[in-house]
Amino acid sequence: MLRRLALTAAASVAALSALPATAHADTDVVAPTDRLTVTVTDSGGEGDGTYVLNCHPTGGSHPDAGDACRRLDEVTRYGTDPFAPVRPDAMCTMQYGGPATAHVTGTWQGRPVDATYDRHDGCEISRWDALVPVLPAASA
Repeated sequence: MLRRLALTAAASVAALSALPATAHADTDVVAPTDRLTVTVTDSGGEGDGTYVLNCHPTGGSHPDAGDACRRLDEVTRYGTDPFAPVRPDAMCTMQYGGPATAHVTGTWQGRPVDATYDRHDGCEISRWDALVPVLPAASA
């Protein structure tokens, strides 16, 4: 009986030591839970480009990551999607806010994000402006 226990313990140790290093949990490393990639074109300023925005903890290549994360925290409400498109039945002013476009992908609060933005009418302009500084303040 003691011999069987010793053999089982030895086999367990051998199996665990054969696991690749990535299989061992590293409790000192915290991966960001909120990570977005923001791609902006034709904003009329220096905001064009592709940026990574990490929140909780804040980081990435976004030029204003701290304020961008704070803004996302402000507009996030339980039961609502801060990246939701304009409702199809919304009444929007017919104004043009410029050629700027943006695409936001990634994960926010554990949910996938794949949102597009433009400034082709009043509703879309408001939607864009609600996310500044995640999206750059665009000039027409």
